[in-house]
Amino acid sequence: MTRQGPTFIIGGAPRSGTTWLSHLLERHPDVYMAKPARPEPKFFLVDELYARDFQYYVDTWFRDAGRYKAAGEKTTNYLEDPRVAGRIHAHLPDVRLVFILRDPVSRAYSNWAWSRMNGLETEDFETALALEDERERHVPERLRYARPHAYVSRGMYARLLAPYFDLFPREQVLCLNFESIIRSPAALAGRLHEFVGVPARPRDAEGLEVINPSEGHCTEVPEHARALLTERYAEANRELVRLLGPEFDWQATR
Repeated sequence: MTRQGPTFIIGGAPRSGTTWLSHLLERHPDVYMAKPARPEPKFFLVDELYARDFQYYVDTWFRDAGRYKAAGEKTTNYLEDPRVAGRIHAHLPDVRLVFILRDPVSRAYSNWAWSRMNGLETEDFETALALEDERERHVPERLRYARPHAYVSRGMYARLLAPYFDLFPREQVLCLNFESIIRSPAALAGRLHEFVGVPARPRDAEGLEVINPSEGHCTEVPEHARALLTERYAEANRELVRLLGPEFDWQATR
């Protein structure tokens, strides 16, 4: 059997548990995850890769996937570029899409901590927020896909999801909540397995810790910054609840 690319794609958001989902699925005997996992494939995001044609993508990351019931990849930044939805749809109109979202305030702070940990950020959190728009306009070429200072913009989930919902049927898109990894990982695992088309194995979540190394390098979001960001996200979060339902009402679940 020749596998013509993935049956599912994990596409974001950054600092929200995409690596946890990938590691969870790697435990399932019926699931093939693209190799190598690092660096992420980024095929539909990076222009230079996409120009190499779809067969290059299949041959590079899914050459050994044929005997598995489901095959997938994780590229966290697929959620950020509206062109990606169209590119995926052009080649894989039946693919299943998984996005895991996190309280955008906590996500922004974790992103800042990650950038600090990796030597890409020297400013305190509130100063970094104030500088975001200017920095985003002048991202160095070597960082144009990493976007280490995109703290607030990456949390505008409803806007980022819109291109996918415009192209794909709702039943092909699964949006999960990062907080479910903490509260009910077994239930999340079963839900994800069923969505990608393999038998549910809730116990695969046992012993699988949240994989976010920067979390150990930062404290809680400063109260002033939390209040500021909560206000900035207020309308975007209401829009998300209208799109996805009360599970994503961050104020109610905080």
